[in-house]
Parts: sequence; structure tokens; C-alpha cells
Amino acid sequence: MSDKKQSLESFWMPFTGNRAFKKNPRLVARANGMYYYTPDGREILDMVAGLWCCNAGHGHPSIVAAIQAQAAEMDYAPPFGFGHPAAFEVAETLTGLTPAGMDHVFFTNSGSESVDTALKIALAYQKERGQPSRTRLIGRERGYHGVGFGGISVGGIPHNRKQFSNSMIPGVDHLPHTHLLDRNAYSRGLPEHGVELADALEAILTLHDPSNVAAVIVEPIAGSAGVLIPPRGYLKRLREICTRHDILLIFDEVITGFGRLGSNFAAQAFDVVPDIITSAKGLTSGTVPMGAVFVRDEIYNEFMSKPGSAIELFHGYTYSAHPLAVAACKATQKVYVDEGLFERSAAMAPIFEDALHSLKGEPNVIDIRNYGLMGAVEFAPVKGQPGARGAAIIQKCFEAGVMVRVTGDTIAFSPPLILEENHIQHAVETLRTVLRVGDV
Repeated sequence: MSDKKQSLESFWMPFTGNRAFKKNPRLVARANGMYYYTPDGREILDMVAGLWCCNAGHGHPSIVAAIQAQAAEMDYAPPFGFGHPAAFEVAETLTGLTPAGMDHVFFTNSGSESVDTALKIALAYQKERGQPSRTRLIGRERGYHGVGFGGISVGGIPHNRKQFSNSMIPGVDHLPHTHLLDRNAYSRGLPEHGVELADALEAILTLHDPSNVAAVIVEPIAGSAGVLIPPRGYLKRLREICTRHDILLIFDEVITGFGRLGSNFAAQAFDVVPDIITSAKGLTSGTVPMGAVFVRDEIYNEFMSKPGSAIELFHGYTYSAHPLAVAACKATQKVYVDEGLFERSAAMAPIFEDALHSLKGEPNVIDIRNYGLMGAVEFAPVKGQPGARGAAIIQKCFEAGVMVRVTGDTIAFSPPLILEENHIQHAVETLRTVLRVGDV
């Protein structure tokens, strides 16, 4: 029994090289504010907000108290045919954050579920409005939209697709990615080159005819692929093309929502209003799993316009609007407002940008990019060993007391919105030292 308890073998870890990890594990045992702590008490500065999600930092007392109180009052409420008042209250709060005309929200439990829900709503909406031929979906290369079959089908990260290549949903195309390293390296904010990449959508529509296309889905900023910032004007052009051809535009804002860019959503930051927004992560600051899909009023009203009182959308989850998630969400949103964290994010972004770009010229650095409190440093790969340099850097940084995110040979940053200038400087100087003396 004791041997079993001490073993790391039972847990099949997600998106992790299990054999490598279990030989040299990076374990954290508790967290508070900007920091994780290892089992032996070593302090680790969290510069990725857990996994792009802990926007209010760790262990915020009011969020913790709200979850504890809700667990004692009501642990679960069925969402099918029943409801609880707090779910409707928090729905109204959240739709107050979205662009005008997006006043309805469908609750899920994760970003992956939010994406698959959005895709199902898009397809069902086309049938409801009498256009059943609109079944094609368009994603983008290097896009990440979760791990459901819908999400990996519209997603464009090869490793996430190859093990399931014969089982993905049919009728999906992909736009080219927007990472033009040769033209946009070391951009601060929106890159100047690449708006024309949006015109590839017109070519796809010409091939299939717009009357057969239901929706286009993109991340405003592609996070998991290495913080790929959209070229200036790119998202507006996608919006214009979708509007012209009566196609739904879905923004996957699982990462960019709730203050990451200094605004409620990227839709506001970039002044581009989609038809559907997916969210999760920062919704509850990562404390309790929860996702949300916001839809334009015209979409919701189409489902509600039919006579009778039958179920309008045959979709949902056992844990939709789970009481603990709702309590966490309600408390988290209050913290964001009371502590001005979205405004703080906007104020810290220029400081973060300057510090990050100070790494230009350090060993093996080939690009630095940023927007809001998202940033990435890309490195030249070791010849014949793609990803090896990134893996070495994340390990060295952890040993030096800083948690960063790695994707291939790119290190990503997405710190909690509570960070201070000294946290930024410490993280950047740690990475600089690792690059200079860390044998990476």
C-alpha cells in the first residue's frame, strides 16, 4: 500500500511526456498569490497563471470563501429542467461584459466543451433558419480549440490530430496561420504584415460555395501554438468576409477572455464583434472548472421562435452551471471589478512588453512577440531535435524558481493579472540567466 502511494505511475498525465516527467518530476503542492510552492517549500513564481487561467492569482480569500460556503449550502443542482437562482444571476453579470447584442450564455465545464458547444450551436442554427446545406466549418492552421472531436477537427496543431486522423468530423477546412517570422519578427503588439492572409477565406468559399459554410472559428490570439498575434486589420477582414457571405464568426476566447488583453474580451480589444464567443479558464480564475458560450441575440432568438414548449437545443452537460462553479465565477468577477484587475492588466502591459523585448540578442532568441499580458520568446531549434531547447529551458527555469509555458521551442508567458513590476523583472532576468549560463 505504501509503495503504491509513493508511486507516480497510476496517473496518466495529460499533454505530458509521462516517462520523462516521472524521471524528473516538477511537482507543486500549494499556491498563494503569484506563487506556487514545491512539496519541500521552494517558491516558484507563476508566470503562466497556472495554465492561462488563474487571472486573479492563487487562493484569493473571497473566491475561496464563496466556494466553501456554496459547498455547504447546496453541492449540486440538476440543470436539465431545473435551475438555481445564482446561475441566472451570474449569466446576467457575464452577458454584461460581452459586446452589445450578445445577451445569452450557455454554460459548459471547460474550453473544449465550449468549443464543441459553439460548433453544435452554429450547425443547429443553420438548420433552424432554413439553411441546412451550411455544414462546413473552417478553422486555422496552428489553432487550438480543445480536445473534443469537433475541436481537434477545426484545430490546426498536427500532433493533436495525427493519432485521430481517421475519426475527425468531415467537411472542415483550414485558413493559413498568421505567423510570418521572416516579416514580423520582434513585433511589439500587432504585426504590420499579413492582413492579406485573411483573403484565403475567400478562396475556400469559392471552392465550396458560401452557401455550404456554417462558421469560421479562430483564436483572436493563438495561445497554445506560441502566442501568435494577428496582423493589423486581419480580424476585421475576417469579420467583413463572414458578414458578406452570411457566415458565423466564432472567437475562441478561452485564453484571451477576462482581462488577459486589458479588456473584457479580445472582441473589445480589437473592436471586432463575432457571432459567438467561447470562454473558460479566467471565468473562475481556474478555481472550479467552468466554461461559457456567448451567442448573438439573433442566434438565440432563432431557436426560441418556434411554437410550443419543446426542448430547443438537444445539448447540455450534467455539470452545466454547477453551483460551486457558479459561486466561484460570481466571486471571481467581483474580484476583477473591485480590484480593477482588467485595468491593471492594461497598465502593466507596456512594462511587460519592454522587459520581454530586452531579451532580443540573447543566445538562440529568434523572435519576441506580445500583446496585453501575453508574450512569447521563440528560440532556434537544436539541429535535428525540435523542441529539445524549449524543454531544457522550461526545466532550467523551474529549477531557478520560475514557471513558464513551453510549446515546441517557444516559451510563453501569461501571468496572473495581479503581477507587479518586480515579478516581471525577476522572470525576465531568470530567463536571461538560463539562456546565458544554462547550457540550453
